Amino acid sequence: MAGVLDSVNQRTQLVGQNRLELLLFRLKGQQLFGINVFKIKEVLQCPKLSSIPNSRNVVRGVSHIRGETIPIIDLGMAIGMQGVPAEQLATSFVIITEYNRKTQGFLVAGVDRIMNMNWEDILPPPKGAGKDVYLTAVTRIEDKLVEIIDVEKVLAEVSPLREDVTDELKARSSERAPGNNPVLVVDDSAVARRQIERCLTAIGMEVVTQNDGKQALQYLKEITKDGSKAADHLSLIISDVEMPEMDGYTLVTRIKEDPALSSMYVMLHTSLSGVFNRAMVQKVGADDFMAKFSPDELAERVMEIIDQQ
Repeated sequence: MAGVLDSVNQRTQLVGQNRLELLLFRLKGQQLFGINVFKIKEVLQCPKLSSIPNSRNVVRGVSHIRGETIPIIDLGMAIGMQGVPAEQLATSFVIITEYNRKTQGFLVAGVDRIMNMNWEDILPPPKGAGKDVYLTAVTRIEDKLVEIIDVEKVLAEVSPLREDVTDELKARSSERAPGNNPVLVVDDSAVARRQIERCLTAIGMEVVTQNDGKQALQYLKEITKDGSKAADHLSLIISDVEMPEMDGYTLVTRIKEDPALSSMYVMLHTSLSGVFNRAMVQKVGADDFMAKFSPDELAERVMEIIDQQ
């Protein structure tokens, strides 16, 4: 898997085409799981791990990789499955990822391959799966079910982020004129939706949520079917990038090509990071981009956007 990230420029061509590349891997048994290749910095054989005193048991240790000390999280244990046995560590793999401005490694039993997929083939989890499942989506590849793990939920439990806006920002928000239209938040992760909603309500904003780009576009068309503009109903849209059925890049493209929606201010708010993302944002015509998740940064930026309208 040494060449997993050798063709980033080629992958940027998928932007706006509602496509992604999934790295398929296994935890225990033959069940396949998937993770977006854009989140991955490197895949390597499990290196030597050093233990961390008083750490959670899902953190199997840390490893010094390319000048950086990285925590290694047993992904199977983190979602309630059996972890990698100690005697199998040497034959296991670590997927080094970047989420929410942090680098971490996920310990997995085996790595399968990379598949080029269409987001339309990536579906939300079955409705009967329950709200506490660690999945954001599922798909089928060669008649095999592939489960896409809600990594943001995993990280929120293993290494919680600060979610509250500071008192200073709350005080500043209370001085602003009331009566703004709601903010539409689009994200397939329930954890991410909760974090953003909590942040925005703390500064006095009303929030409407949708679970993916397809739902959001349907909502926007519904509120504008009377001939009004989306900007008559909403202050701005904050959208994730990775979502089943329709990703955030494609959502932005659809919004900007529709006269009833095109004046909406759209911020892409994503755990994806790296310089190539800014090029993607410009390519699809988004108005802004922010990496997840800093409640103060997000709150301050939302207030600036609304005050400039």
